[in-house]
Amino acid sequence: MKLQTQIPLSKANNPIDYSSKILMLGSCFSQNMGDKLAYFKFPVLQNPFGILFHPLAIENLVKKAVDKYQYTERDIFQFQGRWQCFEAHSELSSSNKEVLLERLNSAVLETNKYVSEASHIAITLGTAWVYRHLEKNILVANCHKVPQREFQKTLLKENEIVTSITATVNSIKAVNPEAQIIFSISPVRHLKDGFIKNQRSKSVLISAIHATVGVPPLGARGLYFPSYEIMMDELRDYRFYKEDMVHPNVLAIDYIWEKFRSVWISEEVGEAMAKVEEIQKGLAHRPFDEKSEAHQKFLKSLDQKIAYIKQRYPFMNFENSSS
Repeated sequence: MKLQTQIPLSKANNPIDYSSKILMLGSCFSQNMGDKLAYFKFPVLQNPFGILFHPLAIENLVKKAVDKYQYTERDIFQFQGRWQCFEAHSELSSSNKEVLLERLNSAVLETNKYVSEASHIAITLGTAWVYRHLEKNILVANCHKVPQREFQKTLLKENEIVTSITATVNSIKAVNPEAQIIFSISPVRHLKDGFIKNQRSKSVLISAIHATVGVPPLGARGLYFPSYEIMMDELRDYRFYKEDMVHPNVLAIDYIWEKFRSVWISEEVGEAMAKVEEIQKGLAHRPFDEKSEAHQKFLKSLDQKIAYIKQRYPFMNFENSSS
């Protein structure tokens, strides 16, 4: 008895391995997949400007990173005691404007380095709804809880998204023509927009991506991973959502990660990934008695495992792991 339809998936021709360098941009779901890659110690940079939801915000970030744009006081504003930038997530904000500018300009340089050197760039689009700040006449990446009366909300048209995706790809290709670009749609439901508006948003994003992937300038270097479709079809049940009924829960994230891994992670690194996971679980272990002989033997064995994997992959750093 078959109780589930399966999304057809094929192994990528240019999979990720431990020689790859990966840049993850976009919605909070890109963060979920990026966290998995980081857990297995792949070289990955995740959303240096914080979570970005719509394609024009990502286009703006990539272009400014490629151009090495220098943020100044004209690009930021103070609201409720915090300095903010409409082009970045609130996680970069600060009570000190110099700190915010340092964070923004560091993010530009870090993104520039990864855009230029990445073997794989994964872009996850979350919504086609955008907010224009009326006074500044700019589309913002984040409203930072500024009163909604200061913005005009609109739904991007398919041709606007196609133009934006193409501009993003052109910026990447200008400095890194060999980069493999992976597009996906976030399965997170933007129910603050309403059920119907959320579906309209996802639909126009999907249509725009498929009007772009596989044609110049993307060509064979642009591919689509169906994370949204897997969530909507294979995981068609509320038990795969968090309590907010909006975000995929841990089980759903693990399921989609395994699908992503089957397509985009080289089978040749499976053994190394297993050893990394063994180390990660060891670092997360909490002993009953830290001074016991058994625990000291455990720590010695763990150190040997780390030394072994670092001998093969010197870039791996376990100091900041969950230990």
